[in-house]
Amino acid sequence: MKDKLFYKIVRPIVILLIKILYPYRVLGLDNIPREGRILLAGNHTKWLDPVTLVSVVKRQIHFLAKEELFHGLTKGIVKGMGCIPVNRKIHDKDALHGAIDYLNSDLCVGIFPEGTINRTEDIILPFKIGAVKACSETNTKLVPFVITGNYKLFRKGIKIEFLEPMIISNDLEKANQELMNKISDKLKEAKDES
Repeated sequence: MKDKLFYKIVRPIVILLIKILYPYRVLGLDNIPREGRILLAGNHTKWLDPVTLVSVVKRQIHFLAKEELFHGLTKGIVKGMGCIPVNRKIHDKDALHGAIDYLNSDLCVGIFPEGTINRTEDIILPFKIGAVKACSETNTKLVPFVITGNYKLFRKGIKIEFLEPMIISNDLEKANQELMNKISDKLKEAKDES
């Protein structure tokens, strides 16, 4: 598996648009290794999150994306960006296997463990176990990320922070809870500061 040419062509355009339309602050980029397998997992606030992450992270991120995006007008874009389809109506083992294949090819995978955009008043939605499971099965470190703030046109409203990489233990429930706690704690800090 190689990085998609489409991604390499589209990314500079995405960087320019995001930097102009939704300027952001970023911390902890040095926590993402330049090569080798890595999984990025964090909270999901808006549909712009993956687009912003594409502009921030120099490596190609192979996101898990809902299966509905692989049909109609968005089909060519998500395929060209190297996304992995996930059927959210079932416990989708194919999506997990897809992520594992990419990690075994020493690529970068991106997952939003909440499984959907958090439109509730809760700080965070319960995390699905796929991210830690993929890491456990491939001996991959997991880099948690936290997106805080609001997307405001032409204003610095968003902050993305990449935390120190986690080594995932065989106790998946415990690892998943630890990941969720790390991200939740950062979100609470940000809420207290605002």
